[in-house]
Amino acid sequence: MEYAHPEMLMTTDQVEAILHDTEHYRIIEADENPLLYSAGHIPGAVQVDWLTNFWHPVRREFIEPEEFARLCSRLGITPETTVIFYGDQSNWWACHALWVFNYFGHSKCCIMDGGRSKWFNERKPVSWDVPTYPETNYPVPTIVSSIRAYRDDVLRHIERRGKLVDVRSRSEFDGVVTHNPDFPQESALRAGHIPGAINVPWNMAVRENGTFKTADELYRIYCNEGRLSPDDDVVVYCRIGERSSHTWFVLRYLLGFRSVRNYDGSWTEWGNLVGVPIERSSVSSTPAEPFMHTAES
Repeated sequence: MEYAHPEMLMTTDQVEAILHDTEHYRIIEADENPLLYSAGHIPGAVQVDWLTNFWHPVRREFIEPEEFARLCSRLGITPETTVIFYGDQSNWWACHALWVFNYFGHSKCCIMDGGRSKWFNERKPVSWDVPTYPETNYPVPTIVSSIRAYRDDVLRHIERRGKLVDVRSRSEFDGVVTHNPDFPQESALRAGHIPGAINVPWNMAVRENGTFKTADELYRIYCNEGRLSPDDDVVVYCRIGERSSHTWFVLRYLLGFRSVRNYDGSWTEWGNLVGVPIERSSVSSTPAEPFMHTAES
């Protein structure tokens, strides 16, 4: 079994081969820790910061399409530029950046498989220079709303008994904790999960070296064991929509699911809402760690 869209992944060798082709490609580093870029990056790569570049400065919402066009123009990107994303955490934030670019209509994107750690472990070229490119005139894009889910969409999805994938850790899903211990600022008043969701932590899709598992392995995880089908309408979520972007990429591009939406409001919204349904798993003081759990099991 092959990936549904193998063109969405590039190897480190393939990226190294196009380093000097800045006319057709733009390499973008997107990290959880934005300081990593200044510690060394792929030659010619520019940086995007998910918080300062993608989010509105006041509202919890993305920037306007006009601002996205200005961002791309500053980075020397045109609608014909193929954007290659990579980063830390097994490309967790790189997939989020790709999802945001897709949301703003830029579909000529791919991921460098293995991310930052693979590039550095292979001792490939590293630069500390911050490149600049001639500014372009990127047109104001049209938002692709079909890949994003809002709170009301999720409520309707529950009513239809649609498929939901919670990609957080098991302890977050079970309701043992309200947030990842490393991110106390992203907490919620209530713990648990959205009713009917299955729990498939995002990192089940990658190997220890940060590369994606084979198509056969991914199909077993999500379709055989997770009981999902490429024909399903699926909503994925996590805490703020970044880990779920990784799973969105896997389902949409590696397994070829036709309808996958990322609920980026995720648990920081749902766990703070008044009146929405929440479920918790039946867990002991030392809960087991099976790879997934459904509310019905």
